[in-house]
Amino acid sequence: MKPELLYDKFINWVLTVGPRLILALILLVLGLWLIRIFKNWLKRHFHRKRIEPSFQPFLISLLITSSQIVLILGIMQVMGIRMTIFTALVGAIGVAAGLALSGTMQNFASGVLILLLKPFRIGDNIIAQGQDGTVASIQLFYTVMVTRDNRTVIIPNSKLSNEVIINITKIGKRRLDVELKFHYGFDFETIKRILENSLQASPLVESDPPPRVGVSTLEPDGFRVMVNSWVDAFEFEDRKLVVQQQLIEDLKKAGLKLPGM
Repeated sequence: MKPELLYDKFINWVLTVGPRLILALILLVLGLWLIRIFKNWLKRHFHRKRIEPSFQPFLISLLITSSQIVLILGIMQVMGIRMTIFTALVGAIGVAAGLALSGTMQNFASGVLILLLKPFRIGDNIIAQGQDGTVASIQLFYTVMVTRDNRTVIIPNSKLSNEVIINITKIGKRRLDVELKFHYGFDFETIKRILENSLQASPLVESDPPPRVGVSTLEPDGFRVMVNSWVDAFEFEDRKLVVQQQLIEDLKKAGLKLPGM
């Protein structure tokens, strides 16, 4: 091919495609600048709205990535690139990825719901999936719990969003139930007075609601007394041990013995 023809084709290509390339470059620079401004605004906005800190990076990343994809698609349109094959390819990849990651995406969706609805927070004591422990971390795909015997339990979020969760510390107080058995030879009113005085004198027992003492069961060889008191939910296990010990000691001081003592 003659140099003159190559030169003419090059000139025609520059005149035809050149303006599109320049416009696409301008849109790319302008779009990236606007996305950067949008990202900074999102950070300030989420901070003011007090959105869950562990959820903020994901949400910002999702919005920024979506904006970048829209920008790239717009630039491709400006340059005249056909989107048919590209759209079909993206759709096929999306379907394959969705089938392969169905379980993972379910955990992800559940994690988003947990972070938004807040059925429990970090530091809460919950019972879920047969595990009783303190929530140490809430991730997008799983939640980490630490049990009282210092075991780390990792539970997929789909299990937490679709099944029953008992949040023990949400209210801040937890009822401590202690059942004691006595022979019929003991006077119930005396027992009740001793137990109530013991609970009222304990700094570990909450005064509101007030403790409650009553007969729970009648048996052939004696009766059972139920003691209900409220303690701090976050220190329930420790306070339970101390309160029960104090009840036994106060009964002994009053000359009352439990069966087998």
